[in-house]
Amino acid sequence: MGVAVRKIYTTDKYKRRGEFGELLLHLVLREVFETQPAISKMFFKDAANDTVKGFDAVHVVAPDGEALELWLGEVKFYANRADAIRDVVSELHEHSERNYLRSEFAAIVAKLDPTWEHHEQLAALLDRRTSLDQVFDAVTIPVLLTYESQVVGTRVGDLAAGASPTETDDYRRLFHEEILAGLAAFNAKQLPEQIRIRLILVPLHTKKALLSALHARLLAWQQATN
Repeated sequence: MGVAVRKIYTTDKYKRRGEFGELLLHLVLREVFETQPAISKMFFKDAANDTVKGFDAVHVVAPDGEALELWLGEVKFYANRADAIRDVVSELHEHSERNYLRSEFAAIVAKLDPTWEHHEQLAALLDRRTSLDQVFDAVTIPVLLTYESQVVGTRVGDLAAGASPTETDDYRRLFHEEILAGLAAFNAKQLPEQIRIRLILVPLHTKKALLSALHARLLAWQQATN
């Protein structure tokens, strides 16, 4: 664990870094969609404060008796939902271009553990001789976007003022409406048609508070493993 926590970063200039968003995506994919990581970007950092380009997660889903699915994740750990949608849509178009995909696939295959149970199947899927149409049939792009939520912010304020911690029907309704509005705003954009996309919206109270809390926890883990 000591090496792992030091690989994330070792700098106080963390506010614009993306590692926590990548870790959040990893957690959601593992716990909600039961994926398996194919490679870990953290592991392939040359130094703790380096950034690693490419997709923010490379996972697979391997249903019993069915074809392997490749999940290539994108994250925008933002405070503003509109900004997150704008920037991720731009990246989705860039990352679905033929030359980018072929380059990324070659990098993924080079980093696969040859002893991993799905190595041969995934390497064959990403081989240059496999048509992109066949690859697209097996690829899902999970897109995780964070944003500061008005509904969550109001709820936190109510709790601070002494409101009951039990969720109300009104809160659930407003939360549901906000999520649907985010989905509609995302779907209204011109998205790449050849790729399956799963949108994951994560409403926050404030990004700043969450980042500060995560940074403090990371520092504590790093100090404990020195």
